[in-house]
Parts: sequence; structure tokens; C-alpha cells
Amino acid sequence: MTRFAQYLPILDWGRRYDRAALGADLLAAVIVTIMLIPQSLAYALLAGLPPEAGIYASIAPILLYAIFGTSRALAVGPVAVVSLLTASAVGQVADQGTAGYAVAALTLAALSGAFLLLLGVFRLGFLANFLSHPVIAGFITASGILIAVSQLKHVLGVEAQGHTLIEIGGSLLAHLGDANLPTLVIGVTATAFLFWVRKGLKPALGRIGLPPLAADIATKAGPVAAVVVTTLAVWELELEAQGVAVVGAVPQGLPPLTLPSFAPDLIAALALPAILISIIGFVESISVAQTLAAKKRQRIDPNQELIGLGAANLGAAFSGGYPVTGGFARSVVNDDAGARTPAAGAFTAVGLAVAAMALTPLVFHLPTATLAATIIVAVLGLIDLTILHKTWNYSRADFTAVAATIALTLLLGVEVGVASGVVISVLLHLYKTSRPHVAEVGRVTGTEHFRNVLRHEVDTDPRVVTLRVDESLYFVNARFLEDLIQSRVTAGSQIRHVVLMFSAVNEVDYSALESLEAINARLRDMGVGLHLSEVKGPVMDRLKRSHLIENLNGRVFLSQHDAWTALTDRTRRQPSRMES
Repeated sequence: MTRFAQYLPILDWGRRYDRAALGADLLAAVIVTIMLIPQSLAYALLAGLPPEAGIYASIAPILLYAIFGTSRALAVGPVAVVSLLTASAVGQVADQGTAGYAVAALTLAALSGAFLLLLGVFRLGFLANFLSHPVIAGFITASGILIAVSQLKHVLGVEAQGHTLIEIGGSLLAHLGDANLPTLVIGVTATAFLFWVRKGLKPALGRIGLPPLAADIATKAGPVAAVVVTTLAVWELELEAQGVAVVGAVPQGLPPLTLPSFAPDLIAALALPAILISIIGFVESISVAQTLAAKKRQRIDPNQELIGLGAANLGAAFSGGYPVTGGFARSVVNDDAGARTPAAGAFTAVGLAVAAMALTPLVFHLPTATLAATIIVAVLGLIDLTILHKTWNYSRADFTAVAATIALTLLLGVEVGVASGVVISVLLHLYKTSRPHVAEVGRVTGTEHFRNVLRHEVDTDPRVVTLRVDESLYFVNARFLEDLIQSRVTAGSQIRHVVLMFSAVNEVDYSALESLEAINARLRDMGVGLHLSEVKGPVMDRLKRSHLIENLNGRVFLSQHDAWTALTDRTRRQPSRMES
């Protein structure tokens, strides 16, 4: 049972499921379902798909994640950033509104699901760590700006094209004179109302004595109220005849059985976007899941999360949806509403299925301006320009990465932005580790502690130089250490010993080993001994398999204090070569 539960977490929490958990999960499902109905329709609009695709993408994926996922509160489905990435990727291979566009979206979901499953099965979740948090924050901020600006065409009731901020902004300005007044009134009113709902409705309901739970449900139902009121307004006033765009006919029923395309050309065109969507979606999802789990001291298995999200995306591909991931807003709502197990997500899927069968005819007159308002209000919470100020103050390298990611995303589009984000993250890591922090240290008087000579009053000996290496050594930074030692030794004619303090070194790869051998040979020619101290066991095990230790022009010391005592006391008995 334990082995199966590792891959099917439902077997773990399911056997402990009780009536109390059922009640809590049902209540959470009701609240999240109310929130998801307009949100799912809106995100499908953002992805360039029919509105029902958003509902379909929120049913089978949620059920599959409940079986394979490990988070008790994560709510899986369409999200703003992934919807935008979907529109960008699919728009390059098919025209919006065609059958080929929908098939391409299904194929994108299938490829994303397969890639996530592959990562999960081979336990490669660590690869997502190569996308740094500042770069992710920069990309999401830029995407939020692009999404909000792209929806202004629906608020204005005009046609506007483009994938970059300049293209979209220029197109909007060119068509500004064609704005439809009834559409503008609906869009601006809905946006203002939804902003007020998010910030002011709950406190207002509390002041009139409504219980907190009822006030919370009413706040989450705000978008539904906007949908109902604007739909009735369009229907009663016959605003469709005045140019107000509406959702139109939405198929009534459960998600259909669909098949992605297996055409090699389409798969080749969508493979890279699918990988990028998978990485972005997984990073966003695992961040939310771990944050919510930490509050309740629960454990999230990143590799099993990959399997859960992979299954969810495959479910979307075979049920009329498009790529999905764990959403921040809906997951927080799910957690705040008291969800105890993934069953809350399954109950939410049931609620959405009921809506798909019974409520879709009611959204015929729903204005797209209201859905655009829903998207704008939702994504503005993603925009965090303070990340620029924070990274500027903390790390100029991180600031450069954030600023570059934001600029490239806004100016060249989301695909270039996310691809550049991955490249910048890797380059930033390589840059930082290529110049490891190496401190020259001395002994704190009267102790066995050694600290940076530039920061502390310490004892030093002109014949002995101790360098504390604060980074693992590998091919990127090995030459840096060579140059540093060469420069330091040539600058001090009295130097007779160089000690490399390896207390922070966790790895020495073969390139670094060759550099250490070169340093050893060079120092021997100069009449200077090379010594190692505080070498960790796994590192020493590997060094012993080489010729470095037996050819070392010095010794290996168990502690830096031992090295200091031996090398600064000429009357001390010469110890054996290996002291560790």
C-alpha cells in the first residue's frame, strides 16, 4: 500500500477521509466553483479559445490532480499566464477561431502533460530550479501588463492586434476612435465594481453585521454578480444590436472526448512552447503548493507534483481543454475556505460539470467586456514592479536579470520573454559561481576560529596565506581560483605556504581537480607548499581517487587550527601527510 500511495496519494489521504473533512471540502468547493465559473470563461477568452474550453479545462484536470497530486489545497485549472502563453504559441501555427486552433491547443496540453510526466517519473523536478525567482517575478509582472493591455480592446469594443506592448498599444491608439460606447460603459463599470469587490465589499458587509463566512462567500461571488447584471443589461436593453460583443452560444453538456494531433510538423512547432509552459506552470504551482502546505506543516513532493500536473494536462488534452496548472488566487481561496483534502477539487469539478450542463445557455448574452474586466482585475495582482527596487538594492546582477526579462517580454513577446528568462537564469547562475567568494582568513586571537582579514582583527603570518573557498569548484570557476592564487603568491615574497580552507566546498569536478593539480605544480616550482584543510568527507573520498593527494606539495589538515599551528610553529614536529 505504501509503495502505491507514493504514486497515488489518494490512497493515503483517502483512507483517513471522514465526515468532518467531507463537510469542509464541500463548503470550499462551493466557494471555489462560484469563483471559477466566470474566471474559466474569461481565461478561455484570453487563450483565444471558445468560452466552454475554460470550463472543460477545469473539470477532468482537477479530478486527475486529486488522484495524483500531493497538495491538499492546490486548485488546478486555467491561469492567466499559461492562457497568454497558449495564445502566443498556438497563434503561430493556426488562426484563431478555426478547428486547427483548438486542435493545436489540445496538442499543446498533451505535449506539456507528457513533458511533466517525464520529469516526474525520472525525478527531474530540480531542473525547474534553474529558473530564478527574480526572473520568474519579472516575467509574471511583464505578462500581467501584457494581459491587462491586451484586454482593453474588449473593454473599448475595438479590434486590436499584436503580441508585444508596442504592437498592442499602437493598435489600440489607431482604433481608439472606433470605441463602442455601450461596451465601454459596461467594461469600465464592471472593472470598477470588481476592484471594489476585492477591496471594499467584505469590510462593508462586516460593518452591517453579516457573519464572516457569509461575507467571504459574497465577496467571492462578486464576479458572478457582475456577470449576471451585465448579461441581463445586454439582454433587456438589446445592446447586442448596438455593437456590444457577447459570448454567444456555448455548447451544453459535459466535456467531449477529444484527441490531440500527432502530426510531426505541429508537434515540432509546439514542442519548445510546451516545455516553456510546463516549466513556468510547474514553478508557479509548486511555489503556491509549498507555501500553503507550510502553514499546516504538510509535505509536498515536487516530483509527484510533476506527475499530478502532467496527468492534469493530459486530461485537458483529451477533454477539450488546454494547458493548466495550479493557480495562486483560486488555491488561496480554496485554502481559506477550509479545504482539507484534494477531494475539494473533485467536488469543484462536479460543480463545474453541473454548470456546463445546466448554466451555459444563460451566458449567451454575457458581454466579453465583462470577461475582460474579470481578467484585468485578476492579473493586476500579478504585477509587482517593486521587484525592480528590491533587486536594485540587494543585487545588481539580479536587477539586471529582472529588468531584462521584463523588457524583453514587453517588447518582443511572451515566448521570447520566457525563453530569455530561462537563459538569463542559467547565465546568472554561471556568472555568480564563476567568481566564487574567496576570503583570506586569519585566526581570531586566543581562539580556534578563523575570519576574513578584511572584516576582523585577526592574527596572520606573512609566510602563510589561508584562502577560504566559499563555493563548490567546477569547470566554470576553477580557472578563477588559479588566477587568484597566482596573483596572491606573486604579490608576497615571504609566502611559503598556501592553505585552501575547504569547509564550504561540497563538490570538486574533474576540471577543478585539474586546476588544483596545476596550482600544486606551479606552487612547487615556486617553492611554496599547497595545503588543504577542513575537507568534507565526500570531497576527500573523490580526491583520494586521483593523484592530487599523493602528489600534494603539502599536507591535508583536519582543521584550520591544526594547519595554523603546524605551519606557523617551526619547532613543531612535522606531522604525517594525511591528517584527515
